[in-house]
Amino acid sequence: MSTHIKAQPGEIAESVLLPGDPLRAKWIAETFLENATCYNEVRGMLGYTGTFQGKRISVQGTGMGIPSALIYCHELIKDYGVKNLIRVGSAGSYQKNIHLRDIVIAMAASSTSAINNSHFENHNFSPTADFDLFMKAARYAKENDIPIKAGNVLSNDQFYEEGPEDYKKWADYGVLCVEMEAAGLYSIAAKFKVKALTILTISDSLVTGEATTTEERESSFSKMIEIALNTVV
Repeated sequence: MSTHIKAQPGEIAESVLLPGDPLRAKWIAETFLENATCYNEVRGMLGYTGTFQGKRISVQGTGMGIPSALIYCHELIKDYGVKNLIRVGSAGSYQKNIHLRDIVIAMAASSTSAINNSHFENHNFSPTADFDLFMKAARYAKENDIPIKAGNVLSNDQFYEEGPEDYKKWADYGVLCVEMEAAGLYSIAAKFKVKALTILTISDSLVTGEATTTEERESSFSKMIEIALNTVV
């Protein structure tokens, strides 16, 4: 048992899906996993373990933002021996050719966060996805005719930008979309020599102003979950 996760040793699988929203964790467990049981309710951050195609898989909510996500990632890795961590989250599109419900796989994660400054003293560390997980996800998507985009994403500390045009400086350099956790996940995975990947579904567009509803973000985006689960079986 750790500080923020009350699971007993052995209750969490080596592969964990990481939605930010704990209610999305509940939906994933109830929709995709067999014999899922809840191992964590501390602070309302739900966690479940079940099986998918006969393999034990866990799903753990992380909350919003890098500081919250790193609490759960650190405890999963150090206290429960997790080896594969896949963030499954929502994102805002920065490109006109990336639309609502499109799937983006983050090959790398730029960030506005200073989370790595204490380690690298204002030098730039570029956190990236695990190559094996990325290739498995991309291969599954291709073989099952699920369109994806792949590239650089932005992990932003601020949900609300100062101005509506701020995103364009990132878009001009090819950043595909914005979310809030991938750079932290990739950094801690690199530190502890485990595998990490981020798969995102576009929930809104900074380009067009379109957006999905809260209910849709909480309990849909099934293609993203399908890719994630089949990446770790």
